[in-house]
Amino acid sequence: MDYLHFFSPVRISRGQGYPAEEIDNVAEAMVFLRKWPTGRRGPVYQCALNCCSAALSGQMSPEEARKAFTGFARITRLLDDDMALPAASESMAKVYALRR
Repeated sequence: MDYLHFFSPVRISRGQGYPAEEIDNVAEAMVFLRKWPTGRRGPVYQCALNCCSAALSGQMSPEEARKAFTGFARITRLLDDDMALPAASESMAKVYALRR
């Protein structure tokens, strides 16, 4: 079975004392989302879940699902701080230009 791997994993951090978790593919993202507490499931959660479901059924690319899952992780403050940094391929000039 093709697990619909992400181009790069999404690193989840649950806080100090917990190891960071890497979500490498759509199937792992779905498992993570299904374990999310029912009382904390809002529109961003639903969007991520719908996008992952669409990717599993071939209606969306894994990278589109990754973007939705990353947005969910960012909004819920689970996105690891390292994920907020630009990809290594981006030049530092672009990074500094954004800070001006």
